[in-house]
Amino acid sequence: MNTAKDTEMAIEKIDTLVIGAGQAGVAMSEHLSKLDVPHLVLERNRIAERWRTERWDSLVANGPAWHDRFPGLEFDDVDPDGFAPKERVAAYFEAYAKKFNAPIRTGVEVKKVERNVGRPGFTIETSEGVIEANRVVAATGPFQRPIIPPVAPKDGKITQIHSAEYRNPEQLPKGAVLVIGSGSSGVQIADELQRSGKQVYLSVGPHDRPPRAYRNRDFCWWLGVLGEWDAPAMRPGTEHVTIAVSGARGGHTVDFRSLANQGITLVGMTKSFNNGEVTFQSDLASNIAHGDENYLSLLDAADAYIERNGLDLPEEPEARNILPDPECLTNPILELDLAEAGITSIVWATGFAVDYSWLKVNAFDEKGKPRHQRGVSTEPGVYFVGLPWLSRRGSSFIWGVWHDAKYIADHIATQRKYFSYRDASQRQKTEDLITPRTKHLTDKTTV
Repeated sequence: MNTAKDTEMAIEKIDTLVIGAGQAGVAMSEHLSKLDVPHLVLERNRIAERWRTERWDSLVANGPAWHDRFPGLEFDDVDPDGFAPKERVAAYFEAYAKKFNAPIRTGVEVKKVERNVGRPGFTIETSEGVIEANRVVAATGPFQRPIIPPVAPKDGKITQIHSAEYRNPEQLPKGAVLVIGSGSSGVQIADELQRSGKQVYLSVGPHDRPPRAYRNRDFCWWLGVLGEWDAPAMRPGTEHVTIAVSGARGGHTVDFRSLANQGITLVGMTKSFNNGEVTFQSDLASNIAHGDENYLSLLDAADAYIERNGLDLPEEPEARNILPDPECLTNPILELDLAEAGITSIVWATGFAVDYSWLKVNAFDEKGKPRHQRGVSTEPGVYFVGLPWLSRRGSSFIWGVWHDAKYIADHIATQRKYFSYRDASQRQKTEDLITPRTKHLTDKTTV
């Protein structure tokens, strides 16, 4: 029979518990280690697991290796201007964690976090027992729950998967494919499917379409020198605008007209499914036009920056050439019979939602989104890291999450100093508890 004392002894205690060992958790651990904050990182699978098993086989990083990394370690086997394969990215974070001996415990799932009553900190229930921590950092990132919109057809004859489940073209049945979503994932998957020989329809929504590179500089460099990575918040009305950029096949600018010329049929945003038919919004032309505006505006800003700073970078007038509109753009399809079109599968590249159902604290708004300031939650002792726009536009990029984690670690270290403060009367009580012999030994040790 377990006694109360046995139960208490079974509880592990730590100052700060970090939940998740992806890029956010590894960055958090590095900064906490540098500040001598006792901490533990829990990961339910392996380090950087989502890079390993929750992405398609051919995925590479969307940013070049010189940019998409932490400051303390370079990719030693990837060209600085190249794009690291997903397995290499996962191995990078594993190596980075070993570099500073990160206290990461894998194979442990966090089931519930609750604030303690009448005493500091939190009680955390895990698959391996109970932990008590003064602070909790949610580093689980934004890709927690794949979203498939309610409009998805209930027809069991159509194979439907989310991009998180997509691995390669061989995974899908014979027949045409409808890819819904025109961000980086949707565009790359549609391109791969078409190159494998499949007929592909791509549903295009609002998007930003930066050049992959311009005048010998990657777009990551341009967003850096132009200050765009540090934008504190997205522009009003752009909450549902995705970014279409690709590092696939050595990296290239996403051009929807080029995809159409390649053989992909472009359609507008998917509106509804009914009796074997799918209907699309009449917004294809406007979505493409807005993407073009975004593309050209970055070229304009880059040209102005070069002139203002007198940089010797080669001109690239051909970058402004826009291909003629394809038939699917000038005469868009608004309705499509799935059977007649031979569509046997749908890939939903429609993003993800966060899932903090395990975090039982008052840190969320009415929509379930974290309430925070630069990752510091409105609930004292709770922190978030790894989310898009946590502090800036670059927050969800590898380098961005590293800087966000540093800010949060500094905040934690400061709070620890406040919490450890003792006033004069408390210091005197501590002094009175020291026996003469103990005090003598203490004084001798410190000499």
